[in-house]
Amino acid sequence: MTDTSITLSHIGICVSDLERSLRFYCQGLGFKEVQAYLVGNEYRKLLELDAEIALETRFLARDGFYIELLHFRSPPHTGTGQRRPINLLGFTHMNLRVGDVDAVIATIRAYGGAVHDHTRTRIENAQGQVETDVIYCNDPDGVRIEVYTSPHPAVREP
Repeated sequence: MTDTSITLSHIGICVSDLERSLRFYCQGLGFKEVQAYLVGNEYRKLLELDAEIALETRFLARDGFYIELLHFRSPPHTGTGQRRPINLLGFTHMNLRVGDVDAVIATIRAYGGAVHDHTRTRIENAQGQVETDVIYCNDPDGVRIEVYTSPHPAVREP
C-alpha cells in the first residue's frame, strides 16, 4: 500500500543578502533559525542549474510555519527583487496575522522592508469600529507580506 499522507514542510525564498534577510525575519519578525545547510553540485539536477552550485540555506521557524532562505553564491541570484503584480501566476504572498498592524509595519520598515501605505484597507463593523485592518508590505527582496488583524479568521477549519 502506498503512503499518500502529505505534510506541509516549508516555503523557500531566494534572497540577495543572507544576513539582511536573517535580520529581517529573525530580529524583525520573530522567526528563529533552526537549521543551516551548505548545498553543492549534488543538487544540480534538482535545482535545474548548469553552473557550479554553491548555495547556503537557512531554515527559520515561527508558530509551526517554516521558511527556507536560499542564498546562491554560485550561480548568483537573478531577478530585480521588484514587487510582483498580485495577479501574476505563482506565489503571491505570505500572511502575518498580528495584534497591532502599526507596530508590525514600523518593524518591517526598520528592518529594510517596504510598506505600501496606499494598500491599507480598514473594514468597519456595524458600530463604525475598525474590525479588519490589512496592508501589503514586502521583505527586502520583494516578497509580498500581507499584515492583518481581524476578529475573523482568514481561513476557517473545515
